[in-house]
This record gives sequence, C-alpha cells and structure tokens, in this order.
Amino acid sequence: MKKITNNSHPTPKEKKSAIVAKMFNRIAHRYDLLNRVVSFGQDIRWRKQIGQYLPEKDALEHLDLATGTGDIPIMILGTSNGNRIKHTLGLDISTEMIRIGKQKVLKKGLSKQITLKTGDATKLDLKNNSKDSISMAFGIRNVDSVENALSEMKRVLRPNGRALILEFSIPKQTIIRLGYLFYFRHILPIVGGLITGDYSALKYLNKSVEAFPYGQAFLKKMKDAGFKKTKAHSLCFGIATIYQGDV
Repeated sequence: MKKITNNSHPTPKEKKSAIVAKMFNRIAHRYDLLNRVVSFGQDIRWRKQIGQYLPEKDALEHLDLATGTGDIPIMILGTSNGNRIKHTLGLDISTEMIRIGKQKVLKKGLSKQITLKTGDATKLDLKNNSKDSISMAFGIRNVDSVENALSEMKRVLRPNGRALILEFSIPKQTIIRLGYLFYFRHILPIVGGLITGDYSALKYLNKSVEAFPYGQAFLKKMKDAGFKKTKAHSLCFGIATIYQGDV
C-alpha cells in the first residue's frame, strides 16, 4: 500500500519554500478574508503602520516581499506617506496569490504604481542598490533561510535605504501571552480551517509563529546581516512587531 504523507510538512527532499508555496496556493482564494477574521481586522492597521516608517525621501522605489495578494502595496498607497512611493514591486512565491493580487491591483486602478510578480525573497532577481525601501509582512518566518533573505534585502537597498519587517511576536505580559497562545494553538486553527477548508495550513501558522525568533533575537539577526539603527516597534501589546533596519 502506498504511504500517504501530509503535504503540509516538509520532506527531506522538498524545501520549506516549496511546501509554503503549495500551502498558500491552496488557501489563496480565502487568504484576505482569513487575515481579516483571525486578526479581528487588526492586520489592516498593522500593514498601514509600515507606511509611517518609510525613509524620509520622495519618489521611493519600494519592494514588498511575501506580498501575498498585494495588501501592503495597496494599503501603504492609501496612507499619508503613500504618495512618496513612486513604484512598488511585490514578489511572492505563490503563483495563485500573485494571480489574485494582480486582479485587485487592476480593479483599483493601480497598475502604474504596483507591479506583482512571483519571486523568492532569498534569491532576488534584482540589481544591487536598486530599491529605497523594502517591506515584508508575515513572511520572513516562511523562507528557507532568514539570513539569506536579510542579506538579499541589504544587497538591493540603496544607501540610506530601509527594511521594514512586520511579524507576529510573543507578548511579554503573562496574561496577554497566555491568552494569545491559547488563541493561536486552539481557536485559530479551527476558525481558520472553517474559512479555508485547510486545517493543516493554520496549524503550520501556529507552530511557525512560536518557533520564530522575535524581539531582540530578530534584531540581532538584522544586525548580523549588516543593518544599522535597528528598532522594534511593538504593536498591540507585543502581538506583532515592525522591525526596522537601515543600510
């Protein structure tokens, strides 16, 4: 009898990025709804807040990694600082996410300001010093190598450029942390599974968040990659964090 494997977990022969791409291709049709529901709408506010920390210059050439369906490029343009962005290139390893994202961009009439393509954050097909700013929301923990992704970000950033990475983190306050972990471990997989029909994808989310280095541990990784003036902007009592680093 042929052995059935769970395709939500990497095998020795398959890279993490390939597993993640397949997973997000499966849930792409409900991804935006999933984000809004499981975060109680907070993800919209968090993504927009990235715009507050853009470099202080105009006509920015911006890069958004793990762009998904293009939420960051679209949402930042809707902020007060969005008019400083000349163009945003959004990359994601999921072809289905990009397909849906392109439809959103076209529908909103933003095709001149936003371009979406498939791409791997650890192997960017971009020239050195070609971007002024880079964002990445809830994607850094999904790459094959965090170090490679950070190194690539630094390589493509121009002098005085800035990387802004939004990611889940673990709250320090005991009561909030316990409630947060209970929600992530027990409630989110059920609610997310009902929305997407893919329970394994939501179990992966929980495990990846808890295993990922956050706070000072992640800032150290940014410093090791060569970023300067690193900062961590805590959101919602530490539920999420925007990490900032300059070159």
